[in-house]
Amino acid sequence: MSSAVRAGAGGPPGGASDGSVSPAAGPLGDGTVFTVDFDFTAHRLAVSTLDGRQVSFPLVGLSVRAFYREFTGAPAHLGISVLPEHPYPFDLPDAARPFAEDDEHASYDPAAVNRYWTVLTQVMLILERYAAGYSGKTSPVHHFWHTFDIAVTRFSDRHVAQGVSVDPVTREAYSREVISSGFWFGDERSYPEPAFYPYTAPEPDGLQRQPLEPAAARWTESNGSHLALLPYDEVRTRPDASAEILRFSDSAYAAGARLAGWEPDRLCPGGVTDPQASATDATRPPA
Repeated sequence: MSSAVRAGAGGPPGGASDGSVSPAAGPLGDGTVFTVDFDFTAHRLAVSTLDGRQVSFPLVGLSVRAFYREFTGAPAHLGISVLPEHPYPFDLPDAARPFAEDDEHASYDPAAVNRYWTVLTQVMLILERYAAGYSGKTSPVHHFWHTFDIAVTRFSDRHVAQGVSVDPVTREAYSREVISSGFWFGDERSYPEPAFYPYTAPEPDGLQRQPLEPAAARWTESNGSHLALLPYDEVRTRPDASAEILRFSDSAYAAGARLAGWEPDRLCPGGVTDPQASATDATRPPA
């Protein structure tokens, strides 16, 4: 898994119509361009610059304080000045304790971390296939730092009014109607085991009564709304696991889109936007 930080990079998102690579696909700009990469095979964190310089350190055996010291010091060795704006945990019991003072948490299990990375890598490939089946606006497949889930979101073109009390991140994320599908490792508040999920926001009436596929899928209540859930252990050993997960995501999307009035036949024709190609695909016999 890799996380890139670009200083001075620019250019609009999206692809060019002539088939060329979008500026967003690579680093551009006049500033120092660098990446921060977690290597969950060698279990190191590396900071690399565009001109080939690199600083790295091992992840095993560090407390939170030691990791924070190494993490903030590594860019400085390359002449880069970058510091977190709010260096505290988010939504955790010790949210008032700064990273620089946390010597309590110092465990790192290489096997578990590698397994975590391997699972997310496989899930990412499935979500990329799911994303390709939608011809409307969609997010990238991305990893959330808060709950450590990986997801892709489909958007309708209808605006959703947000109150002035809503924080700016939520206000932007839910400025349109959305149906999001993803995977997370579970939590004590919603579901304590790894599972695939989709949800629709705003949630239309009667969503939790709509049918889901495969048979192991079900609806569950979460923070006053509903998630469709497919437990990871129900599908991970099946020979057709990818197909089952895609069928699950498609069924939950169809339920939400139908009730919300999204015109699924217009927005989701197998990801094909060319009307002639779409018509050809519709008459082609199944493989």
